This record gives sequence, C-alpha cells and structure tokens, in this order.
Amino acid sequence: MNENMVIQALAALAHELRLRVFRALVVAGEAGHTPGALSSELGIAPNTLSFHLKELAHAELVTQERQGRNLVYRANYPAMTGLLAYLTENCCQGAGACMDGAATACCDDSPPPTH
Repeated sequence: MNENMVIQALAALAHELRLRVFRALVVAGEAGHTPGALSSELGIAPNTLSFHLKELAHAELVTQERQGRNLVYRANYPAMTGLLAYLTENCCQGAGACMDGAATACCDDSPPPTH
C-alpha cells in the first residue's frame, strides 16, 4: 500500500458514520450487508449511507457485489490488512513485536489500555 492510498483510507475512516459502517462490515464478515440492512442496523438514512459507502469504496476499503436486485457491501480485508501493515511497518524499531500485539510493551513503559 502506498502513501497516497493510506491517506485516502485514513481520510475515509476519519468520519464517525463511515467508521461505524466500516466496523459493521468487518463484523459481518464475508456475508457482508446490503445497504438496507446497514441502514436499519446503524440507524443511518439511506441517502446518507449511500454517500458514505461511496466514500469507503473510493478509498478501496469496501467492495460491492450485485446479487440479483441487491448490492452487497463487504469490508476489503486485504486493504485493511495493508493499511495496518503500513502503519505498523517500523513499530518498535523493527522488532516485530507489534505484530504479536505487544506494541505497548515494547514501545513504551505505559500499561496497555483497558477497554
């Protein structure tokens, strides 16, 4: 993933509704969601949702597939993985511990956040 693609992806995710839509699609997995299902699940007006799906698709974070009369949207997992890899490429001074989920432990002395 090149720098311009990363900037586009981060810009697309830097909006509350788009982030919610993307996360819902990640949770949905390979089955994906139709716009109607997303609209109902997230409480987003269909025309607003359409705009945000277009932005996510433009950033290549989601894919769409026509199934009969419906469009099905899915998270683009390779793009998501590429974005995460780009962001963590040199973490921990190349130690690679970030990939094991130990970024906080190797990069600073603060305890990991609790959720």
